[in-house]
Amino acid sequence: MKSITIKGSERESVGKVATKALRNAGAVPCVIYGGDQPVHFSAETKVFKDLVYTPNAHTVVIELANGKTFDAILQDIQVHPVTDNILHIDFFQIFDDKEITIEIPVKIIGDSKGVMAGGDLRLNNRKLKVRALPKNLPDFIEADITPLDMGNKLYVTKVPTPNFKIMHPDNTVICQVKISRAAMKAAQEAAKAAKAGPVKGKKK
Repeated sequence: MKSITIKGSERESVGKVATKALRNAGAVPCVIYGGDQPVHFSAETKVFKDLVYTPNAHTVVIELANGKTFDAILQDIQVHPVTDNILHIDFFQIFDDKEITIEIPVKIIGDSKGVMAGGDLRLNNRKLKVRALPKNLPDFIEADITPLDMGNKLYVTKVPTPNFKIMHPDNTVICQVKISRAAMKAAQEAAKAAKAGPVKGKKK
């Protein structure tokens, strides 16, 4: 999995006044959990662009001005309900020898027979939770829709999972090919025509 580096400064004061001052200065207050104790830091808002405003999943290297470095993943983010400005970010520290759970985006590959025949592809889950060691986390989960005909569903059990585990029930649907209105109408008309039988020629 790709990693993003965030440069920041450790926070000494974590009260409301100090937090408000950080936001007014264009910085985001953050905290790292998962280690021996929480680590509070801040970083400029602009450095989070490639981490927050993307459908992709990343691990994070947090480099603080005092020389401390942490490997982490984004755990939670709070945004302003009106302006959408980032108010606070929680990170979770990760370690090479400890498995973690994270949401990974789904990437559709292949050409579905059902779609080519006029069906509509519906993506039920754009992301899936997986559990693995940090080094085994994939950038995305490949969902091959080639075998899907109209009315078929692709379940999580049909997806290759090398070195990681999908944390969803076996009956979880990733995507499905639904019969489109046009295809349904054509099928109904064909069935009606078959039921009516061959058209008899007019007598002269």
